[in-house]
Amino acid sequence: MENHQTASNVPTKQRGNTGFWLVVLGAALWGVDPLFRILLLETMTSTQIVLVEHIIVSLIALPVLWKFRADLKDLRARHWIAVIFISWGGSALATVLFTLALTHNDPNTVLLLQKMQPLFAIVMAKLLLKESLPRRFGGLFIIALAGTYLLTFGLTLPSAGWDSWVHAGSLLSLGAAALWGGSTVMGRLMLGQTRYETVTSLRFVVALPLLIFMTWNEGAPWSFPSGTGAQAAVILNILGQALLPGLLSLLLYYKGLSSTKASVATLAELSFPMAGVLVNWIAFRTLITWEQLIGFVLIWIALFAISRQQDRSPSNTNLEAARRLRTE
Repeated sequence: MENHQTASNVPTKQRGNTGFWLVVLGAALWGVDPLFRILLLETMTSTQIVLVEHIIVSLIALPVLWKFRADLKDLRARHWIAVIFISWGGSALATVLFTLALTHNDPNTVLLLQKMQPLFAIVMAKLLLKESLPRRFGGLFIIALAGTYLLTFGLTLPSAGWDSWVHAGSLLSLGAAALWGGSTVMGRLMLGQTRYETVTSLRFVVALPLLIFMTWNEGAPWSFPSGTGAQAAVILNILGQALLPGLLSLLLYYKGLSSTKASVATLAELSFPMAGVLVNWIAFRTLITWEQLIGFVLIWIALFAISRQQDRSPSNTNLEAARRLRTE
């Protein structure tokens, strides 16, 4: 049986390059997410979409969990806490927030704000895995915040009433980014203990009880369009959403993450908003403004500076921190 505790060893150049491109491909598949999700929002609520997505993927994940059930015996209490955070926070709540954000804001802003994820991940790694923050992190964080402001408001001052659609969409998107950033930290901890197939399967299956409760508590009626063509379109969109940016992307991402440094993975994840902006331009004719472009560049500069520091300090990667936790 494959031993995933060796994942923290320094990978060979070939293995590292393969892992890098798997992260790039997995993150790029997240960028096609709005293509399915925006269309599904015409007939379903955000919570209903996420629930159906998780049910479909769980039908595939349950046999995988049974095949690798021996992995579950090695999980300690801290790992189950990580599973709850990944599934309830990163898979359920974050996806609902992301879907809601698409209803309140333009897709490009929602996508580009996700580049705050690595910054949230670094902060949570400091708090939870006791990692040291990069040098000049405060200044770099301010640069990233300036980029976030440009993505949200452009060069205009925020209007009164923070309940406007734009502000609500940006806050929802940042909430999703925070949860997904934390899930990255927890995911790296888990990948030091078990295989990536098990982590991916647990992410979807454990989220089901919470999503069922959220959908029931929402009380929204289930609606299905009339007409064979419309029904077929909804079914294809649901399957596409669940299997492409859902299951396949995470399998590729976690597989690549198991042999890729955190600093390198951070840069590889830039394929997510890039692919998303391209899809929005082709499918929805949504163009990025020059203010959003400047904001994205500022965030990218901050992330690149942080990544260079981490690359010079391999001992600070999350996988190695997770290994230290296991040996305590």
